[in-house]
Amino acid sequence: MRLGVLASHGGTTLQAIIDAITSKRLNAEVVLLISNNSRSGAMDRARAAGIPTAHISGSTHPDDETRDHAVRDAMLDANVDLAVLAGYMKPLGNATLTAFDGRIINTHPSLLPKFGGAGFFGIHVHTAVIAAGEKVTGASVHLVRGDYDTGPVIAQSELPVLPEDTPESLQERVKSAEQTLLIDVISRWKTESRRGA
Repeated sequence: MRLGVLASHGGTTLQAIIDAITSKRLNAEVVLLISNNSRSGAMDRARAAGIPTAHISGSTHPDDETRDHAVRDAMLDANVDLAVLAGYMKPLGNATLTAFDGRIINTHPSLLPKFGGAGFFGIHVHTAVIAAGEKVTGASVHLVRGDYDTGPVIAQSELPVLPEDTPESLQERVKSAEQTLLIDVISRWKTESRRGA
């Protein structure tokens, strides 16, 4: 299976995918990394692994529609089977969403629909979980639709919120669960016919 990964920052989830492929836990190939940040850690990790990269951002494509078409075309040219948003901090446009309908997945560090949507990303999610007194949190993988974190949930993984947890410690534990869940979803993608769910 040919994966296109979109990432904005450090690329730890991309690295988890690369490591799973290298260790034969995942039968797939990352054929493209798209980032809106030319200096992102994800770009560095992709280049180190020999993965083709594309920097597509407001600086390369100031117009939203042109940028959307560039993302779509880059993935079509790479024959991407499944697009994975791995810490990608920009919304996808209609052209990309239409061309890859049912073939774009995202990870989120909470049990959606709780703590999802605009403003709920990174450490903000875990701060909100602790502030709300939640006893259980976790990770979700969902199909991508038009709005943040609103597509159908494919799979979730739960873990307890410990009394001693800080937002930072909770973030680290959820991140590990999130990556494990993502690898599992990708590995089961074809056999469970997730497309168009």
